[in-house]
Amino acid sequence: MLRDRWTAVRQGAAALGLALLLGACAQTTVTERPSEAQAPDAIVGEQAAPVLDRFGRPVDEERIRVALLLPLTGRGSEIGPGMLNAAEMALFDAGVSNFELLPRDTQGTPEGAAAAAQSAIADGARLILGPVFAGEVRPVRTVAKPAGVNVISFSTNRNMAGDNVLVMGVLPSTQVERVVEYTLSQGLTRYAILAPDSAYGRTVVEALEETARNAGGQVVAVQYFEPRAQDYSGPVQAIASRAGEIDALMLAEGGARLRTMAALLPFHGLDNVQLLGTGLWDDARIGREPTLIGGLFAAPEPQLRANFERRYRDTFGSAPPRLATLSYDAVSLATVLARSPFGSTYDWNALTDPSGFIGLDGIFRFLPTGEIERGLAVLEVTAEGPVVRDPAPQSFVGAAF
Repeated sequence: MLRDRWTAVRQGAAALGLALLLGACAQTTVTERPSEAQAPDAIVGEQAAPVLDRFGRPVDEERIRVALLLPLTGRGSEIGPGMLNAAEMALFDAGVSNFELLPRDTQGTPEGAAAAAQSAIADGARLILGPVFAGEVRPVRTVAKPAGVNVISFSTNRNMAGDNVLVMGVLPSTQVERVVEYTLSQGLTRYAILAPDSAYGRTVVEALEETARNAGGQVVAVQYFEPRAQDYSGPVQAIASRAGEIDALMLAEGGARLRTMAALLPFHGLDNVQLLGTGLWDDARIGREPTLIGGLFAAPEPQLRANFERRYRDTFGSAPPRLATLSYDAVSLATVLARSPFGSTYDWNALTDPSGFIGLDGIFRFLPTGEIERGLAVLEVTAEGPVVRDPAPQSFVGAAF
């Protein structure tokens, strides 16, 4: 989370140095942003040549404005203020004097998101970070696209990607692919899944089936359950009828529902299969359910954000929401690109640099499609919390994603 670690990654003629970005130390340093009074005196006499972007257009060095669309009131207001706090921490750490963040309240609605985007663009925003919810992305796109402004959404819905929108959330499909590919490398080939009958559940099932098929495995049983169900005996029994054919069972649920479901497994002969999870398992308390100990799931390495969480608590007196790292990383990325005439226009090429970037959630890069690729670790559930079983990759060079 160092500002040094947030050096942009570029190769070729525009290279800013992958090694610098990925090789910086992990200790957090807080520095004050220089005020205008601290800025060097202007050179009197000869006028400096204007800075141009890659298309020969002049870059406004005086002020680079980036919008941040968050639910500060209404739906999502339990996470929006925390994400804004994290964004302000990133801006403070970056120390970019000519960068201005424009926070706007979406009120957690599509209409509010559209109005927030209009306001920010009218105030000169060159890039929009947010919104959080998938249902707000299309209205923001409708406003931003005619203005030539790109959007980095915090949504986890890959269907929102494309046109002028990039999706930054940790995609369920990425989590599934990582843990399944790891278990396939360990000799497990036959999978089953218990998933909620929802858009999320279907996304996880599709990712499991596609990943297993492409890597030589197979999904032998799929069982959906009602998302608000209180009793999971029926779905668990249906999976248990195929127990002899199953190497690994994925539970696409989290929290109290996950613990309730997991407690049923030993009673139905499913105590000898490898349990797998999604990002919903990314909870320090997950090991309180004994059945889940030894289970595997893919997520960012916990240590990457540990220093950030400690700083956040010290500053604001409470724990940050899980999505706070997204806003920190997004603002840090925007400040990194603001330092470069090649990136300060936030065009699609700058945002989709194939070398990628690194943040509190590990390495990531945006594809030309607008979807995101992340380097995740495989974590194992223990009684003390998740621990790293297979580390996250440190760069995209030579990595398979």
